[in-house]
Amino acid sequence: MFFVVAVLVAMVAFLAAGRLSFDSDDRIRLAALRLSRRLLVAVGTVFALIASSQFVRVVPAGQVGVVDVFGVVRPTPLQSGLRLVNPFAHVIDMSVKTQEIKETMEVPSKEGLTMQLELSVLYHLNPPQAAEVYRTVGVGYADVVLVPQFRSVTRGVTASYEAKALYTSEREQLASLIAEELRRQVQARGVVIESTPLRRMGLPARLAQAIEEKLSAEQESQRMQFVLQKEQQEAERKRIEAQGISDFQRIVSQGISDQLLKWKGIEATMEIAKSQNAKVIVVGSGKDGLPIILGNQ
Repeated sequence: MFFVVAVLVAMVAFLAAGRLSFDSDDRIRLAALRLSRRLLVAVGTVFALIASSQFVRVVPAGQVGVVDVFGVVRPTPLQSGLRLVNPFAHVIDMSVKTQEIKETMEVPSKEGLTMQLELSVLYHLNPPQAAEVYRTVGVGYADVVLVPQFRSVTRGVTASYEAKALYTSEREQLASLIAEELRRQVQARGVVIESTPLRRMGLPARLAQAIEEKLSAEQESQRMQFVLQKEQQEAERKRIEAQGISDFQRIVSQGISDQLLKWKGIEATMEIAKSQNAKVIVVGSGKDGLPIILGNQ
């Protein structure tokens, strides 16, 4: 409509300027006519430029432009930058940047307890589907498509977890499962789910204390089981070591005879006799006929 008005004003101004007659000898009248003509030309030029500008549209960075011409939505949106458009078209800017919705909700646990969660959903519009989202839902698609599904999915997921899961490593698993299920629900509607971080959770004070005490007891029990297992392993090691020593002694006692001991004694005597510290050797005077070695004293 604005384009049509600008074109009409420009045309009227130029036509009026062209129809002015300068057939007069009155200098004042001629000056007034010339001024009027200049004003009409200036007005026509301004409105002509305004009309021309309707052919150009700047789509901001991080957004796409959905083109709507008399209720007909073009399936391919305009990308960011300077674009030529139909002057009769209405271009709607839709953000494709990452956006955040924060929610505080009361959700059930597997035991039937009521928990209070504060969590967010990070999402963005899928650019190729922007025109379809605008045509079927509108620019307020987040409130229509995303938020209700976000609440429903969160309650459904938490109902399969015990309240104590929020105090353990399962907390991250719960958040990931919410994101995965929500992604499955809204992906076809042109909404891309990035993550659903869990910011804070709340339980009644007495219940939270009871859960913490239970988790502490479970951790202590696991620690004691580890200590017991370690002691059992140490006892088994010592038993195997003792068995090895016993087997060694048995094998040695069975394999050493009196003749071998005498022979080893003779070998030792021969080595000692070679030593400069050995002074007197009495052969055959020791027990079992082994030599006796006498020193200087």
